[in-house]
Amino acid sequence: MTGRRLTSLLAYVTTAAAGASLLTGCGVLPGTTGGSREPVTVMTWAPDGTRATNQPGMPAMAQAYARWANANGGIDGHELRILTCNEQNTSAGAAACARRAVREKVVAVVGSYSQNGRAFMAPLEAAGIPYIGGYGISEDEFTSPLSYPVNGGQASLMAGHGMQLAESCRKVSLVRPDTLAGDKLPDLLNSGLRKSSHGGASDIPALEDAAEYTQQADRARTKADGEDGCVAAVLGERTQTFFDSFRRLPGNEDAGRDSGSDSGSDEDGKNDEAVRISSVLGSVSQPVIDRTGGAHSPFEGAYVTGWYPEANDARWAPMRKVIQEHAFADNRVDPADAGVQTTWIAYTVLRKVVESLDRDTITAGAVSHALDRGVRIDTGGLTPQLRWRYEDMLGAPRFPRIVNHEVTFQVVRKGRLVAQKPGFVDVGETVLSAP
Repeated sequence: MTGRRLTSLLAYVTTAAAGASLLTGCGVLPGTTGGSREPVTVMTWAPDGTRATNQPGMPAMAQAYARWANANGGIDGHELRILTCNEQNTSAGAAACARRAVREKVVAVVGSYSQNGRAFMAPLEAAGIPYIGGYGISEDEFTSPLSYPVNGGQASLMAGHGMQLAESCRKVSLVRPDTLAGDKLPDLLNSGLRKSSHGGASDIPALEDAAEYTQQADRARTKADGEDGCVAAVLGERTQTFFDSFRRLPGNEDAGRDSGSDSGSDEDGKNDEAVRISSVLGSVSQPVIDRTGGAHSPFEGAYVTGWYPEANDARWAPMRKVIQEHAFADNRVDPADAGVQTTWIAYTVLRKVVESLDRDTITAGAVSHALDRGVRIDTGGLTPQLRWRYEDMLGAPRFPRIVNHEVTFQVVRKGRLVAQKPGFVDVGETVLSAP
């Protein structure tokens, strides 16, 4: 063999080896030793920039989660790719996001917010795409066989809120959206009130995106009827608008003030038992309390029912670390926001499922099959252990797929949402008893 031919052969072998090395290394993530596992693509959607409830922190939390996961080798060696979509609080927007998820061949929609369940679930079901850990605002999230909720949704919150208020309130007024979803809230609240032989609440429908609520506030106060009466408002982002209107009513300047004791008087000795205010997590949150004045906000003293432990609980430490390291400058991601918390739990479910599959390629069908077969999810105490077998589901007529029917009772004291009583409260029987 001549020198020229030997040189050419060596060059070819070297080039081929280099090419093989590049192909092998393509897509390798930091912290991994191989690159054979395909990326996992999911979508998170939520409304942003609308006149009603917005949840920009949910897609932002998803992106932060992906940055953290990929910096640590991905999920079981798979790069996590996040698609986000603005659902716009409309059925057309929700359907458009779902159709995009189908086109992009995502393996799941994770940790998302939409009231328009009917619009988004049909396209996902047709494509076999699971919906993991939605916010819980839509009834379809608790009926679709491809939905895997991580909380008990509005149903558990409202039933639990009735139980919470029954302990302290002689009469209750409920101000809620004049929508199809809002029409179901009074029955759920009343199921909790009647658990303690309490009468039903006065139902006061209101526009979801009104600029002020003086008329509804006056009616709610009248129906609550003075001492030991409570006014509950569940209007999403407009809840703070309602309570601002409520506070401005003549004679209401000190309504809701609370010193953190059960004496019925604040630190100045003023009686604050005239009318107590209340709501549920999502309509009231720590960020909202902070924005509206902290200890001087209209929410001071309010009763609040939530899904998860209070925001300062040590069980949120892993999420806070991820936010600090990968979303520190993003003010959309507030660790005290219920949407951000739900997204964290939803992605915890996704990670556990992918790890349980231990495959090079993850498909939507494989994810839903693993969930249906009963993969058990430990969320570090933020929820009970989650599992979606048939026997794990509550089976309530309108909410059959609830598997987590525990809530927490909280109260706003000195500008902070704190536990009113320790631990979780099981509201499963109360939800089952709702008409």
